[in-house]
Amino acid sequence: MAEPLPRHLLIPFAGRGSPACRAALATLRLPNLETLLLRLTLADTDTQDDSTRSPPHERALARALGLPAAADGCIPWAALEARQSGLAAPGDREAWGLVTLCNWQVGIDDVALGDPSAIEIDADESTALLAVAQPFFEEDGIALHPSGTPGRWLARAPIFDGLATASIDRAVGYPISQWSPLGDASRPLRRLQNEMQMLLYTQRVNDERTARGVPPINSFWLSGTGALTQDVAPASPAPEVSDALRVAALRDDGAGWAAAWQALDAGAIASLLSDYTRGADVALTLCGDLAAQRYTVQQRGLARWAKSLFDRTRAASVLEAL
Repeated sequence: MAEPLPRHLLIPFAGRGSPACRAALATLRLPNLETLLLRLTLADTDTQDDSTRSPPHERALARALGLPAAADGCIPWAALEARQSGLAAPGDREAWGLVTLCNWQVGIDDVALGDPSAIEIDADESTALLAVAQPFFEEDGIALHPSGTPGRWLARAPIFDGLATASIDRAVGYPISQWSPLGDASRPLRRLQNEMQMLLYTQRVNDERTARGVPPINSFWLSGTGALTQDVAPASPAPEVSDALRVAALRDDGAGWAAAWQALDAGAIASLLSDYTRGADVALTLCGDLAAQRYTVQQRGLARWAKSLFDRTRAASVLEAL
């Protein structure tokens, strides 16, 4: 039998501080996760408050992929994607940003960002709206390109260099004003956003979407801004990122989040535990609103191993601290 390969599983939204998800913690029974936490050793913890633009899972993923250290809100995800897709040359140092089409939900007191993954946009709609939007962005010196994901475009311009922007995973469900970039540098982008809102309102694509009963596309969200200032040297193995908990967490669907955790424990976590049992060098990174904790295989003496049997911590306690 072939020797198992090294693996690193990274789980965003493993902990969630929203009311329904926090209440669901007490109901979780995750035997495979508890066994894995008993076998592995906490290698490092990254803890910040929940006001950071870059959430813990993005910071952890950036480190695992070998991205250079970046200021909060300046992890250059767009520049990385542009380089990987061939839009940017290997030595390219220009700044990029991710432009994600979305639905701004207008309430009585504020306007909130809806989850872009729920707008159900297809490739034809994305292409049609890109053609309409490009001239407006070009007036501000921003070149727009399609990406491999409908409804998300890659934007290239010097204005994105050093501009801190909030991750969509931070901003979904919150007032736009809480997470929008502020300051003089972002003023042209706010004006462009206003222009795009008026433009999108008149598009046939939105008329057709309304007829289908899906949310209109009425704005965009900018994130992933920055430049890749050096070559990327990813760690090995590249992390496997599980998005199984994301949708329920962002909706504060406690029952759905707990069910997704049960399935994850029976699936990817069980698989990682099996590989560990077969001698693989495995790592597990658990991420929440506040922290990311990375667990790895480390040699432990007999005394530490025996002590761990009596110090066994319930998985829910670990997740609550995230």
